[in-house]
Amino acid sequence: MTTVVWGTGNIGRAAIRAVEAHPGLRLAAVLVHDPEKVGRDAGDLGGLGRTLGVAATGDVDAVLAASPRAVIYAASGDIRPDEALADIVRAIRAGAVVVTPSLYALYDQRNAPPELREPVLEAIEQGGGSLFVSGVDPGWGNDVLPLLISGLGTVVDAVRCQEIFDYSTYDQPDAVRYLVGMGQPMDYEPPMIAPTVPTMVWGGQVRLMARALGVELDEIRETLDRRPLESTVSTRTMGEFEAGTQGAVRFEVQGVVEGEPRIVIEHVTRIHPSCAPDWPVPPDGVGAHRVIIEGRPRIEVTVEATDEDGNRSAGGNATAVGRLVGAIDWLADAKPGLYDALDVPLRPATGRLGRRRP
Repeated sequence: MTTVVWGTGNIGRAAIRAVEAHPGLRLAAVLVHDPEKVGRDAGDLGGLGRTLGVAATGDVDAVLAASPRAVIYAASGDIRPDEALADIVRAIRAGAVVVTPSLYALYDQRNAPPELREPVLEAIEQGGGSLFVSGVDPGWGNDVLPLLISGLGTVVDAVRCQEIFDYSTYDQPDAVRYLVGMGQPMDYEPPMIAPTVPTMVWGGQVRLMARALGVELDEIRETLDRRPLESTVSTRTMGEFEAGTQGAVRFEVQGVVEGEPRIVIEHVTRIHPSCAPDWPVPPDGVGAHRVIIEGRPRIEVTVEATDEDGNRSAGGNATAVGRLVGAIDWLADAKPGLYDALDVPLRPATGRLGRRRP
């Protein structure tokens, strides 16, 4: 199945590797924005250590004119949501199955704002493509995984999903320092944790879980706590963070059922392990995703993923890509449409067991 990877950053690198490893997919093109990447081989851009014979291009018109069956849209939508939506709509209108982590509001597509949902539905009607938007957190870490684990319980009192990470391993300095606010004065207001923003990003996941569990939400609430660094710390990837600046953030997006927070997505983020040591920590101090089912029995599952020489953030990116790329053949067989995580099954790695690792 001809497949295009659009963007070659953190997600795009993993997407190139995932397509190359998938027996049912063929990498047809790689789209890049940076002129310096044009002409470079996809294997080089994907960190494969070998060439694939596919040269990166910036010519979107030519790539979509070839009618690829699938497009993995890996370009960021965090600070350019309008451009990302326009790109995705363009690919759908060309008839492609599109998978992407880039538009948070479409994770819960049923409740997405009309200005996002309607152009997608129009493109599906015109071009016959499809769209599935998912990731890791938001994504499988707070939709298919907790729902699967909840099915092992006899009585379920609450579902808690945690992302606990040392953000010094996250290779996006602008996002870490300015969107999340690490290293900024404590009176700085980080955009990513401003009131209502966590609900915009993760509220859809709470609604998805509520829908699957058959409960009605009274409301969605947010909590927030921030801690300063007690001393200046130096990180391997992002330099120094000064004492007194923000060193840790903890927030929750709570789905309230009958007055109680029953579905909770929690983030505990540090720039250094020394900050907020009393908050939850991952088993190895670096990063993990955890699901806790409170009830009988109490169930706790922790997932750790590594990639690119043991990097935990790269491992998380790779699992997001695995979820998306693994959905392509299902989407190609389904009728054109706009799908969410409750529609698209998590697929086994059929045909990939024992294959040479790219």
